[in-house]
Amino acid sequence: MATPEDRVESREDLAAFIRGLHSEYLERGPEWENATLDRFLEALAGWVEDSPGWYRNFKREMPADGDWSFFARALQAATVYE
Repeated sequence: MATPEDRVESREDLAAFIRGLHSEYLERGPEWENATLDRFLEALAGWVEDSPGWYRNFKREMPADGDWSFFARALQAATVYE
């Protein structure tokens, strides 16, 4: 499985990372803690809220220059994009 530590530094890298998650879901989705869309989205929201703590716990600096609106647009667009 791809991890964010695999250097997601571009739009193309992010798309490849998401495709990797999709492939993993197709292979092992029932094993995921949050294998349904509703649980996945709830966990995603929870992690985003708690992410400063995750970064602190792993002694990493929280990225200050993330484009949060891009990710929000991508999530919204996925509800209707074909």
